[in-house]
Amino acid sequence: MIPGEILYAEDPVPVNEGAEVTRLTVLNAADRPVQVGSHYHFAEANPGLEFDREAARGKRLDIAAGTAVRFEPGIPVDVALVPIGGRRIVAGLRSATGGPLDA
Repeated sequence: MIPGEILYAEDPVPVNEGAEVTRLTVLNAADRPVQVGSHYHFAEANPGLEFDREAARGKRLDIAAGTAVRFEPGIPVDVALVPIGGRRIVAGLRSATGGPLDA
C-alpha cells in the first residue's frame, strides 16, 4: 500500500442493509428548493415539505452518510426512510422531538 492510496472494493458496499424501509412521497409546496441531509430526523424536515410526518417519525433518509436529497418546488419525490440507529436520541433541529425517540 502506498501512503494516501485509495483501495476501492470490487463489489458495491451495502448501505443500511437489513433495515426496515418506509417509502413516502414528498412534495415541496414552498417556493424555494429544500435540501435534507442523510442523518436529519425526517419528520422534522422543513415545514414546506408535505408528507406523512407521523410515518417519518424516528426515521432518516436511506442514503449514504454525508449526502442529501434536494426537493424542488412543486415536484413530488419518492424517498426511502430507515430508522435512526444508535441510542435514538434527537436533540435540537426544530424541537418537535427534543429527546429519546422511544420514550
